[in-house]
Amino acid sequence: MLQIVPGQVKTGELHAYLLGAVAPRPICFASTIDADGHPNLSPFSFFNVFGSNPATLIFSPSRRVRDNTTKHTLENIYATKEVVINVVTYHMVQQASLSSCEYPQGVNEFEKAGFTPLPSEKVKPWRVKESPVQMECVVKQVIETGQEGGAGNLVICEPVLIHINEEILDEHKHINPHKIDLVARMGADYYCRASGSAVFEVPKPNTRLGIGVDTLPLSIRNSRILTGNNLGMLANIHELPVIDPSFEDDQLKNIIQYYSITPDEMEKELHRYAQQLLEAGKVSEAWQVLLTAVSD
Repeated sequence: MLQIVPGQVKTGELHAYLLGAVAPRPICFASTIDADGHPNLSPFSFFNVFGSNPATLIFSPSRRVRDNTTKHTLENIYATKEVVINVVTYHMVQQASLSSCEYPQGVNEFEKAGFTPLPSEKVKPWRVKESPVQMECVVKQVIETGQEGGAGNLVICEPVLIHINEEILDEHKHINPHKIDLVARMGADYYCRASGSAVFEVPKPNTRLGIGVDTLPLSIRNSRILTGNNLGMLANIHELPVIDPSFEDDQLKNIIQYYSITPDEMEKELHRYAQQLLEAGKVSEAWQVLLTAVSD
């Protein structure tokens, strides 16, 4: 494997590897104002949520790698201690990217990128109308991780008012990932779209404790067909299943009948079929197929 020792490679090279590996990253579309009231708008992908009581968001307008300068967003935050964090959707990503241009101090990125400013209620910076979630925040602390190019500036924010467009909510008033249609940053010039077939569900670990991969029968654990993801799904149950005499499946019957004289091939086919069931989310059915293989 390629080995990288931070400090022994150029900062720009390390920066590229880190951004390519730690991805996708949510985008903080930060709206600030300077001491004279001039608006600024810029996206940052060093961003996430770090708590809900108190609500805590952190983003980092890092020092520029090439010349060690700081960004207007950071300067404005030091001056006013306020920011609005807007989320970025697929339908506004090109405009958001445009706003990252290094315009001179005082240039209004709302106008340059074609966004509509909305007055906030609890802080001075404007919100972005086109964003479906806008979080008015006060800045609690800024932690500088260094003074050289590439160093981070962790802006710790507490949302004091959150605006959510009801069109992105489902019937339970939860945010629907397909309706909000967020984008995230990858390395280089790459982004990803967090909706459609890119979004999938992974059930949280069983609250009664999953049996674990180490408890799976050896023939299943050592399968050359089943993947680590497949094994993880099978092991996320609270007790090892047993064969259900009432379970009927035509494809299972066909496999047993066709491969009855070649047990090794039968096991492979049963594992392939179980894999198909797992990919369809049918864990119980997959277990019944695999138990048939184990019993045989």
